[in-house]
Amino acid sequence: MEIVRGLTAEYATAKIILPRSKKTLIYKSTGEYDKQKWADVTKEFGPAARVGDLVQVSKVSIEDDRIVLQINGGFKGGRKWYERIQVGMGTRTTPISQGQSNAPGGTELAVTFPKQTPPLEASAIKKMLAPILDFEKRSATELYVENLPAPIQAAIKEKRAAEGMDRDQVILAMGKPRHKVRETLDGEDFEDWIYGQPPGKITFVTFQGSKVVRVKDEYAGLGGTVAPPLEPQR
Repeated sequence: MEIVRGLTAEYATAKIILPRSKKTLIYKSTGEYDKQKWADVTKEFGPAARVGDLVQVSKVSIEDDRIVLQINGGFKGGRKWYERIQVGMGTRTTPISQGQSNAPGGTELAVTFPKQTPPLEASAIKKMLAPILDFEKRSATELYVENLPAPIQAAIKEKRAAEGMDRDQVILAMGKPRHKVRETLDGEDFEDWIYGQPPGKITFVTFQGSKVVRVKDEYAGLGGTVAPPLEPQR
């Protein structure tokens, strides 16, 4: 019963698109699942949760070789799915309090084991589900950043722009620019995002299409005169 108490009504953030499925989604205790099958189900019925959506475990059942989690009231869960949140094992259930979720629907998934369901604590199940559900309630932005290439992650953490970033990633790293300038050179369209103001460092982030192609720092005095970056002292 510790698993039931420890998981029921718990919130998690979706790390993948979670399909809205009539049939129970199978998720192995090793962290494996049929990605193509889940994608096909999503195409048929839509998502129960998108990346970054907050979901809630509305029912937990322990069976011979699996632990079944109902998410947001299951497939038929709707806007008022929270009215049907239950605690239970097998066919015996008891309603509990309501919750809040921004996910579009509900679904059901089973954590399956090779043989009989072993005695586990809720924390162990949460770790098993970590590839698809984050029970630490991190924000959608944090989950998004975790899936970016390492150099882009580092640039965002260091609050700087880097080549290869898109506009959303630059805003995550540096915020919105003070000024934007568009120009066409040799038939190619460019857009400069300008950060900073005199006196001090001015950063020019140049986009070609949707990606950053150049990042340049210059220094401006009180009169607005721009100078190249200072050479490091040796």
